[in-house]
Amino acid sequence: MPATLPAGQPAARRPWFASEAGQALVGSEIPLIRRTLSERPGLPWVWFAPAPVDAAGLGRGLLLVARGNAWEGSVRCQLPLPLATESVATLVLQHVPVDEGLAELLAECARVLVDGGRLQLLALNPLSPYRLRWQGAGLRANEPLAWRRRLRRVGLEPDPVSQGVGPAWRMQAHPGTGSGPGLCAAYALRAEKRATPLTPTPGAARRLRFQQGLSTG
Repeated sequence: MPATLPAGQPAARRPWFASEAGQALVGSEIPLIRRTLSERPGLPWVWFAPAPVDAAGLGRGLLLVARGNAWEGSVRCQLPLPLATESVATLVLQHVPVDEGLAELLAECARVLVDGGRLQLLALNPLSPYRLRWQGAGLRANEPLAWRRRLRRVGLEPDPVSQGVGPAWRMQAHPGTGSGPGLCAAYALRAEKRATPLTPTPGAARRLRFQQGLSTG
């Protein structure tokens, strides 16, 4: 793997999310993420996280943490995702990089979601005073409208309203959400895969499958 990566790649952003300011934001988002992943018990999920988090008790799924230009956790992988088409019920994208690989990642998320599957996105709020705490860390923040456009391009239908998450300035976890991003450090936006086939989709019942040769090392 390359020793250095352009700003916005996982290696450039992980140190900030591991910092005190980043951990205050990540900690604020955990309750919402855990609720999201618990809504469909017994069904597989995937959680893309910017730093190591605790996924204990959430059932069958993959926690993938940004490391270098890859993702590591239950498996170590790059794109395309080593998952069967229509094999995942819920996906969480927690502060994924806004870079040239984003379109491919979103397309892969749409591919692996079952019909009716949900995607929960958490993104930095460019209007929050908290942006001064990630300034110079190689992070990019977009307003919800830009994310809705990206999600629609890959066939997902985003909710019309996002929820504000995290602190506005103080470096401490602030669980709970508000209507609209407001001044919160981040916001949550949910989308759904609504393409309904005329016949039942066999992929919806498949278990997660992994490509040969992937490891956690």
